[in-house]
Amino acid sequence: MPTVDVINMENQVVSQVELDERVFSAPVREHLVHQVVRMQLASRRAGTACAKNRAMVTGSRKKPWRQKGTGRARAGTRQSPLWRGGGVVFGPSPRDYSFKVNSKIRKAALCSVLTQKLREGRLKVLDRMELPEMRTRRMAEVIRTLGVKDGLFVIPQKDENVERSARNIPKVQVTVVEGLNVYDLLRHEHLVIVQDCLGRISERVVRG
Repeated sequence: MPTVDVINMENQVVSQVELDERVFSAPVREHLVHQVVRMQLASRRAGTACAKNRAMVTGSRKKPWRQKGTGRARAGTRQSPLWRGGGVVFGPSPRDYSFKVNSKIRKAALCSVLTQKLREGRLKVLDRMELPEMRTRRMAEVIRTLGVKDGLFVIPQKDENVERSARNIPKVQVTVVEGLNVYDLLRHEHLVIVQDCLGRISERVVRG
């Protein structure tokens, strides 16, 4: 099993912890990571773009002029796409862009990214992450001490002091362990996990 140092908020080593090899020593499968990222981004698309076709444009359905004898081109309706204010041909319509990826692929992709973070030395394990009050300055000091300019912090449960203290710091994101996902891991250079989260990540991967 891989072993890493556990540090405190002052960046001092306080102990060591063994990581689950099923999660942090998994094969890195880039094609699965790509598939899961595509799924996450697709599910975020609103899909609300819409243009009116000739059936949706309001106005009279009366024939503008008689068929023959006027010298003008034939016309049957003012909703024609050829006319100004008429309908749009093959325009966008509301749709759902999301698609599903089975749980085994999602878990394999998550393990792939976690393994890659560990191999590249961009994974840190904290003994705890607590702030006595909401202060961006204090959170910035902790981040500077840990040497994490661009990082994702994973905490065991919601903590408003930590989350709100970090939300105005560029390139820093705080998430609870249940919200850990492949896209956020790839967006940030470093991953900082509170020690209590490790067991729950393993349970999430192994469960089912």
